[in-house]
This record gives sequence, structure tokens and C-alpha cells, in this order.
Amino acid sequence: MYNFFMSVILVDSILIIIAVLMQPAKTSSAMGSLTGGANNLFSHKSRGFEGFMQKVTVVLGVIFFAAALILAWLSAH
Repeated sequence: MYNFFMSVILVDSILIIIAVLMQPAKTSSAMGSLTGGANNLFSHKSRGFEGFMQKVTVVLGVIFFAAALILAWLSAH
């Protein structure tokens, strides 16, 4: 069981890296990168490919977090 969740974390981490790299850049100006783009935080909802990639990244992050918690629980017992 431990090896299964280790494999899940390994595959999931690779998929998270790929999903983050596939997302389009949100800021194109130097000021946006310095401020972190906080002014665009609540201004629009992403649609299309960008919205899909954000949802994929969130799902992969939740899977990674859950697998890490289960792996920690298994290693403690």
C-alpha cells in the first residue's frame, strides 16, 4: 500500500509540473510580475483552455495532498 501511494505521488507530481507549464502566462508587464497581479484577482473568470488547465491543476493538487496525508498516516503505523 505504501508503494502504491508513493507511485501516486510520483506520477501526480510529474502531471502537476506539466499542467503548470502548459498554463498561459497571466501577466505581460513588469509591474504585474512585481505586484503579483493582485489587481486581476477578482476581475474575471477563466474560460476555455485556461479555465480547464486551472481546474486540472487544482484536482491534481488535491490528489497530491490527499496521497501525501495517507502516506504520512501509513508511515506512522
